[in-house]
Amino acid sequence: MALSTTDLGTGGSGMAKTIAPGNHTLKINSIELEDFRFIEGAKHLILHVETEPIEGFEGFWIDKDDESQGRYDGQIGRIKASQYAFADGETKSGIKIQRDRSILIFLQNLCNTLGINEWFREQDGKHETVEDFVNAFSKSAEYKGKFLEFCVAGKEYESKSGYTNYDMWLPKAENKKYAMAEVEAGKVMTYEEAKHLKKIEVKDVKGFGDDDSLFNPNKTSSDFSLD
Repeated sequence: MALSTTDLGTGGSGMAKTIAPGNHTLKINSIELEDFRFIEGAKHLILHVETEPIEGFEGFWIDKDDESQGRYDGQIGRIKASQYAFADGETKSGIKIQRDRSILIFLQNLCNTLGINEWFREQDGKHETVEDFVNAFSKSAEYKGKFLEFCVAGKEYESKSGYTNYDMWLPKAENKKYAMAEVEAGKVMTYEEAKHLKKIEVKDVKGFGDDDSLFNPNKTSSDFSLD
């Protein structure tokens, strides 16, 4: 197989084409629901985001199959609305959790932060499923081009190519500071690596070759919680 020298993940001057956990000013390009395979019916809400334009930067193609659309002007990222998937269930203290209601509450808060509450109110009774609602938001809500301040948390993982990548999400609000807010409103929490980043655990090599764990992966996941 021939080696490819395009889209290796860095922009001009070695700058990464994707964001990492931290404080960022970002706009949302689209939003979608994604199945969480470990729990039936559970969903992640994904925000596809982009930084402000960077001078001299060469971002990823917007559509690699249609280069006429050009490249992104800034770094891009894929952020989960929460570290844990949205799902129906019950907390340890007996509080009932409704997946669709939780997703709608997040979108209501997002609309409030973006200043597009009227769009949210107009959707009342228009959609049969939460999937339909999210699709409508992505296609018709007036969020395009609006920048917000974000605090992005995440965990490191090693890609198939051996590089460190990030699974990213919005951390929970605390002390009246939030994961997203209007630019310069002073309401976004400050990113702290010790609190907001889970680093790859470095382990000593204890064996090679026929490790049974390679063929019997652990099916549990910390990617879901009702706490």
